[in-house]
Amino acid sequence: MGESHPSIVHQALGSGAVADVLLWRKWCTSSALLVGSTALWFLFECAGYNLLTFIANVLLLLVVILFFWAKSASLLNRPLPPLPNLEVSEEFVVKVADVLRVWINDILWIAHDIAIGGNLKLFLQVASSLLVVSYLGGFFNFLTLLYIGFLLSLSIPLLYEKYQHEIDKKLILARNVIHMQYMKLDEKVLRKIPWPQNKEKKMQ
Repeated sequence: MGESHPSIVHQALGSGAVADVLLWRKWCTSSALLVGSTALWFLFECAGYNLLTFIANVLLLLVVILFFWAKSASLLNRPLPPLPNLEVSEEFVVKVADVLRVWINDILWIAHDIAIGGNLKLFLQVASSLLVVSYLGGFFNFLTLLYIGFLLSLSIPLLYEKYQHEIDKKLILARNVIHMQYMKLDEKVLRKIPWPQNKEKKMQ
């Protein structure tokens, strides 16, 4: 039974091919990505295979296959390997540059708002996030964290779409508790700390 309209989660993820994969609308693609990422993680993390060696061997195998395919095609009068146009288009480079520019500007804005603006709430959010990442990094290496993040990206959107109302209720309760604790901390501690920006405003 198909859906008559895209879900809110699907729209939030961009309503494109990526959203279809993350929500398992394209079951074959999602399964292939899950199996492939698991195989790569096992190969590098458990079997101890070297990433540079793996890339070199894959490229070597590809070059050998294409070379002998082209030679046999010329000798047997058969079609050449169906390779696409091997070049990076200007449109693709512009899209990647735009995405990177947005990310970099967001990071610079956060750094500016913390360092110059003295945004205490944003500072606490960034600091707590970095502490969590640092804590998790003590248990897992970068590759395992990347793999865990990939697994979560293939599971959390799907679970949220199925149990959206129940999860929203829990998130609202958690948000209220965190907000109350932050207000207590702000009233008892943070408001009593003198900040340089107040002095600068008085001097102006």
